[in-house]
Amino acid sequence: MHPTIAQKDVTLHIIKTFGLRMSKKLGQNFLIDEEIVEGIVEAAEIQPGDTILEIGPGIGTLTQGLAESGCKVVAVELDNRLIDVLGKTLAGYDNVRVVHGDILKIDISREIMAERYKVVANLPYYITTPIIMGLLEQRLPIERLVTMVQKEVAERMVAPPGGKDYGALSVAVQYYTQPEIMFIVPPSSFIPAPSVESAVIRCVVRKEPPVDILDERKFFRVVKAAFAQRRKTFTNNLKGAGIPAEQVQAILAEAGIDGSRRGETLSLDEFAAVANAWR
Repeated sequence: MHPTIAQKDVTLHIIKTFGLRMSKKLGQNFLIDEEIVEGIVEAAEIQPGDTILEIGPGIGTLTQGLAESGCKVVAVELDNRLIDVLGKTLAGYDNVRVVHGDILKIDISREIMAERYKVVANLPYYITTPIIMGLLEQRLPIERLVTMVQKEVAERMVAPPGGKDYGALSVAVQYYTQPEIMFIVPPSSFIPAPSVESAVIRCVVRKEPPVDILDERKFFRVVKAAFAQRRKTFTNNLKGAGIPAEQVQAILAEAGIDGSRRGETLSLDEFAAVANAWR
């Protein structure tokens, strides 16, 4: 029998036993809420035999919940201090393999040989976007990502056009996936308690993009340019990206886009139309 790590007294015991100090640099906040762990596992819709990539297992709180669902877990941990801790807290779970490394640098395809897998993680706030975008841009055989992130980041990921939350991250995540906020997590669910709320977001990876584009690189260059300076018009931002003024006018005319609009008002379809006109 394993004690449930997602309990405050168990977590505190582990912290004391191993003399751990949470690293602010690595954004470490340990989860102490069993219901949240269960909710994350449920959102991932795990079936026995599934392969899961977990990022930043910490002391094994979420890892334990995943392991007990019957899946195979490959947990990638950057903090060298926690490798020995995980060896103790997850002892006996032969369906868990801990990899010491940086998720942004390791060869994931070498570590996970499964044809399809899911990503489940409580992500450090400071590096959420690079991790999510890095996974999606590699076109790895990921079915879905279920991640805990800062609430305001989750809101940006699902934001529709027209609001202050809508930006380049919104467009990119919605291009690659169908994102949905599953539930909100209060600061009291962690040790130490962060200063902001968190959210669990599920991103189901699309088999095909939601828009037809001729050149994906140009699509994302247009998106990046559109949000470079939010107060500027779309026309001026495209010029600022190095596209000659006369070419900008021709592109917008062909795409049927009013260049006086601002980037946050454009939909994925409209960004695609501009990128396709710029070929």
